[in-house]
Amino acid sequence: MPPQLPRGEPRPAARFRPAFVQQILEAQRREREHLLREVLKARGLMPLLMRQRNGGRWTSDERKELRERLNALSQISPYLVAMAVPGSLLMLPMLAWWLDRRRGRR
Repeated sequence: MPPQLPRGEPRPAARFRPAFVQQILEAQRREREHLLREVLKARGLMPLLMRQRNGGRWTSDERKELRERLNALSQISPYLVAMAVPGSLLMLPMLAWWLDRRRGRR
């Protein structure tokens, strides 16, 4: 049984969340997980990119892996721009519009 609150004490906000707050938190969690998955796909990209610069050659499998990793980075570039550019908070409405536009084409 949960502990009883004294009379007149407000209950913690975590217990009573309106539906729209739950939707916002769920969307934030979903986007955070998506961003993390995409960033992890790009892990190990630099040694692969530097191979040709250091005199080596890419195999066909490595070229395919490069394409996949660079594609993963291109998917998260709007997020990275919004976090890195000064004044990026002003760009958030444009980012939301762009992401919504992309979702409609799927």
